[in-house]
Amino acid sequence: MSREIAGQRGQEDEAAGSAAGTRAGRGGIDYKWVALSVTTLGSAMAAIDSSIVVLGLPTIMTSLHSDLVTMIWVLMGYILMSTVFLMLFGRLADMFGRVRMYNMGFAVFTVGSLLCALSGNGIQLVAFRLVQGIGGAMLMANAMAIITEAFPRNERGRAMGINAITWAIGNIVGPVAGGLILAFLSWQWIFLVNVPIGIVGTLWGYLALHEIGEPRRGERFDLLGMVLFSGGIMCLLIALSQGIAWGWLSAPTLGLFGAFLVLEALFALSERGNGVHFIDPVLLRSRVIAFGTAAATLQSLSMFAVNFLIVFYLQAVKGESPLTAALWILPLSVVQSVVGPIGGILSDRIGARTPATAGLVLQAVACVVLAQLTATSSYAQLLGGLILLGIGGGLFWSPNTSAVMGAAPVQRLGVASATLATFRQTGMVTSFALSLAVAAAAIPPRLVGAIFLGTSVSLGGSVMSAFTVGMTHALVVSAVIVLLASAMTLLAGDTAKNRSAAAPA
Repeated sequence: MSREIAGQRGQEDEAAGSAAGTRAGRGGIDYKWVALSVTTLGSAMAAIDSSIVVLGLPTIMTSLHSDLVTMIWVLMGYILMSTVFLMLFGRLADMFGRVRMYNMGFAVFTVGSLLCALSGNGIQLVAFRLVQGIGGAMLMANAMAIITEAFPRNERGRAMGINAITWAIGNIVGPVAGGLILAFLSWQWIFLVNVPIGIVGTLWGYLALHEIGEPRRGERFDLLGMVLFSGGIMCLLIALSQGIAWGWLSAPTLGLFGAFLVLEALFALSERGNGVHFIDPVLLRSRVIAFGTAAATLQSLSMFAVNFLIVFYLQAVKGESPLTAALWILPLSVVQSVVGPIGGILSDRIGARTPATAGLVLQAVACVVLAQLTATSSYAQLLGGLILLGIGGGLFWSPNTSAVMGAAPVQRLGVASATLATFRQTGMVTSFALSLAVAAAAIPPRLVGAIFLGTSVSLGGSVMSAFTVGMTHALVVSAVIVLLASAMTLLAGDTAKNRSAAAPA
């Protein structure tokens, strides 16, 4: 049965990819490149926005006369919405058209950005960031599906690599642009810079993109499954983000963790029926999708924490300003932007398993190198670790994404893309909570918020030593998690090999 499904998926996939790749788009350009240009613009907007907002939070807090908890929710509110609604919008896109859903996401994100700039207080800003998060979920749930549908299988890795460059460049441009904006303009321009990009992206998407696959309008939607799954994820993310403020053993935190377990258990029971499913069972039976998604989740869990810890180290231990710290870690994004397409090309030629596994092992080595940092370490040691992190990330991300999306049935690309993005986002938020816990255990509580919000903090000798020890322990844990992720990529295998073996059946 699984071979028949894989064989049929391969034939449908090749036919769709071939047709999409040769169909001319605007100005005689192949449609696949038109589709990539639109999704890449969306990625650039999201990447720049995320890095600028983090840098600008202290200024926003002062200007709006807000408090620390509200400012944390300016960050977490966006992540919460963009994670919880991914599965919903991915499923709806499969039913009603993923291009339509993607274009709507561009428009919603742009409107949310404008409303954020018009906010008069912290509560309004949090509310409008939720709107931004809903638009971001629409974009993330469908971007990889549109690329997968437009490109033939032997070119998808390269397309994913090009798209990955955008995220890396966004992480380079964001801190620099944010520093200039905060130096010469008001904080409102942190959000206003998204508006022209969003308008261009919305118009370009509506004019240039079109549906390739046939939407499955006749299908029923699993409303109960959506409520149980999304409600459970929301409880988990709130518990993780607020655990350090409430206490990990406090009644609200334990109650939310318990609600997460109960809701997800009920979701699993509801999915065992033979009726309509929120997550297609075909996806769960695919070894490539299951283990590939697990690897992506573990990689996000470990690496997101590393980025935060290095920023803390540069500001709290080295005494650097937020902008200087951001510039010092730019080599990570630069290297990843260069290696990303190489990783994609390698996956197109030899399969995803080898480059993805090698990338994760390199990131584990990088964590060990960074774990040796002390208050007197040179920048050369930090640079070496950052370069290894960038090479590893570039070799992993594109092949992993290409393999998971390539193993999904054509009619389920939306929910497959949303599933991968949901677990990656959950890993990121969990990693964020891990960083908070490490910081809280290593330094006085009164300094935790200031460090995480990017303010320059000078620590005393004993506190600095405690923070460095805590960072070392966290980096070692990250190395172990990345090695577990590499085991997942080995178990996943390669989409191309699986499909070629299944096609004769």
